[in-house]
Amino acid sequence: MGEIISTLQYYFSYPFVRYALIVGLLVALCSSLLGVSLVLKRFSFIGDGLSHVAFGAMAVAAVTGITNRMIIILPLTVLSAVLILRTGRNTKLRGDASVAMISVGALAIGYMLMNIFPVSANISADVCGSLFGSTSILTLKEGDVWLCLAMSVIVLAVYALFYNKIFSVTFDESFSKATGINSDGYNLMIAVITAIIIVIAMNLVGSLLISALIIFPALSAMRVFKSFRSVTICSAIISVICAGTGIILSILCSTPVGATIVTADLGAFIIFSIVGTVMSRNKAK
Repeated sequence: MGEIISTLQYYFSYPFVRYALIVGLLVALCSSLLGVSLVLKRFSFIGDGLSHVAFGAMAVAAVTGITNRMIIILPLTVLSAVLILRTGRNTKLRGDASVAMISVGALAIGYMLMNIFPVSANISADVCGSLFGSTSILTLKEGDVWLCLAMSVIVLAVYALFYNKIFSVTFDESFSKATGINSDGYNLMIAVITAIIIVIAMNLVGSLLISALIIFPALSAMRVFKSFRSVTICSAIISVICAGTGIILSILCSTPVGATIVTADLGAFIIFSIVGTVMSRNKAK
């Protein structure tokens, strides 16, 4: 135990490791909040779809040589969130089809651009790093941390301010519209915030694993708790703990950060599923 503590103290003496932990916890907190609404609205795949779009936008930024890639990635991902929401209401192109069309198309275009206009000699490493977030979290700078902190504060403030409206829209859109709530507007807000979280999370877990960061904590909390508030709080706690655990384990075991965090989330889901099953059987008795 003493050796583990000394190893962690050594690594956390470096600023980039501390930056990785701060960003990881912030991303985990924000993603868990929106995950509850997305799961309950059966729109979980929007996270997966937008993550593919973010990869395509990142490829465009890379081949054009833009230093600040956020200038391209964030607007394109937000625009795609709007398109997915709009086309998902089209009777000829339902939600799951629109997500598949936009996400797969963006992923294919991104990979094709990185092959036609390679930015380095090792294309496979670039693609793997972008998709799975291999080491990019350890290259964060202080400016990236402040940007993530600002976006996280905005996301948390919006969620807290419109909590009641989000709750209403999540469970019954028809009733919300009948009471005068702009359901379409709040659905759009949820989609845009999800897009922002995904852009922030790309450096943490990579574009292919982001949806797990959004969905797993919510699903885990739902195994045990039933009310919206308790599920949201529990989801946030699970997500933060798993993110911190994943980052620390990746440091100690030299494993990929993103994959380790998702594995921790999967472990939490299994534990909560077992606990939920035991509780249900005890109630039945």
